[in-house]
Amino acid sequence: MSSPAAIDVPPHRDSMIETSLFGIRLTAGTLRGAVHHIMDLARARRGGMVCVANVDMLTRAKRTPHLAQLMKSASLAVTDGMPLVWALRRLQGMEGIKRVDGPHLTRALCMQAQVDNAGVFLYGGSADELAGMQAQLNRQFPALRICGAISPPQLPSKPLPDPHTVAIINASGAQLVFVGLGCPKQEYWMQAQQGELSAVALGVGFAFALIAGSKKEAPRWMQRRGLEWLFRLVQEPRRLWKRYLLGNSLFVALFLAELFKRALRSPLNSGAKAP
Repeated sequence: MSSPAAIDVPPHRDSMIETSLFGIRLTAGTLRGAVHHIMDLARARRGGMVCVANVDMLTRAKRTPHLAQLMKSASLAVTDGMPLVWALRRLQGMEGIKRVDGPHLTRALCMQAQVDNAGVFLYGGSADELAGMQAQLNRQFPALRICGAISPPQLPSKPLPDPHTVAIINASGAQLVFVGLGCPKQEYWMQAQQGELSAVALGVGFAFALIAGSKKEAPRWMQRRGLEWLFRLVQEPRRLWKRYLLGNSLFVALFLAELFKRALRSPLNSGAKAP
């Protein structure tokens, strides 16, 4: 089986590539590229929605056409999770792409927002978690303008348009809204507010708990080896076992099926001479 030609992704501000994995739309590139693209959207003040896609979101989208369509319509659907990065490198030759995970993206955007004097808004998490996140962001980025924060009541699995909250966020002058409701609720909430929200909304989920300090971050060696899911599973086995059993198994099956299909299409199997 021949390997795909490598796609060089230079580490500059425009290094984002529209692609798909197993039929689900993704935007591959670098953390730096994602930050520049998102800040360009924020300056325009025309809204926008950013999905931070990991294995769980991608496999949910394979099973849920609504979520797949939502990701297709998003401004960006960045690659959170090393398995997605590895699969794109192996199947599409995207050697230069990097992981763009929620916690690092949140911090990097806050750093740039501090430089640009762009306001941010926090929506999601418990009251204690939200207070902890604000305290940590204020400590790490003293000049960051946090324009407001809301810990919402329990929302339905598919939230409805919320004109009251949108009015509060728009009036605050925020250009970025970090949304931490968990996947896929946060994605459905962002979609429901599109067209009315002037800020860019980002579904960063677990970043709220990590930045607040209520949950621990996996060691770097586990993150580099794609084992962050295992670290989280050990922390919350009763809540996460089903998600990882189904999602990870489906992802592996999809990846192996794609490799098998490519092997069948290879010149050696088709009887044609290899070029």
